[in-house]
Amino acid sequence: MKREIIKTNDGSTTIYLPEHNESYHSKHGAIQEAYHVFIKNGLSLFEAESIAILEIGFGTGLNAFITFVEAKKVNQTITYTALEAYPIVLEEALQMNYAAEIDSDQTDLYQQLHECTWEHENTLSDNFKLTKRKQFFQDIKDENAFDLIYFDVFGFRVQPELWSDEIFESMFKALKPKGVLVTYACRTTIIKSMLSAGFSVEKLSGAPGKREMLRATKAI
Repeated sequence: MKREIIKTNDGSTTIYLPEHNESYHSKHGAIQEAYHVFIKNGLSLFEAESIAILEIGFGTGLNAFITFVEAKKVNQTITYTALEAYPIVLEEALQMNYAAEIDSDQTDLYQQLHECTWEHENTLSDNFKLTKRKQFFQDIKDENAFDLIYFDVFGFRVQPELWSDEIFESMFKALKPKGVLVTYACRTTIIKSMLSAGFSVEKLSGAPGKREMLRATKAI
């Protein structure tokens, strides 16, 4: 499938799939969206706690990178597991300008995110461990393992099967009690699937260019 590198409205890059008219991040701003959805409305809930994060859709590594940068600021310990069925190649990753836009001192770290071994726990710092799993999201079997889920798959229009009752049931099982899932999307059918799985669901203000997003909590 053809992939193009494009620049979003906040100056940060992303990958665009012309065949589906879909991009890995919001065209209104890749970095803006990542910080708003996953840091402001996800990671910040846990302050300086030691937590386990599951990312559904590793993609360009942006969410993992900003989580590393933010956790480093407060000396927060993160165990980060990222799932991706179709990883991008290193050449594509190195065309992303995230390190230059966020923290140029961490350029090597951003590259390391893409070079580190799959299916193995990689220690990237004293406080950050990363495991990348090449896995279809429908095959997730984790239970009571994570405090926070970054749900960052392609949109419902492109892959509705990734927003199904079954997927959110597996997300619910993967979270620890009082665990949280955040995602950029907000559709009635997605909310219904989250509620069916057992989540409590909140609508929140969306990232720039988007009206709303969702945060779901395993409130047991």
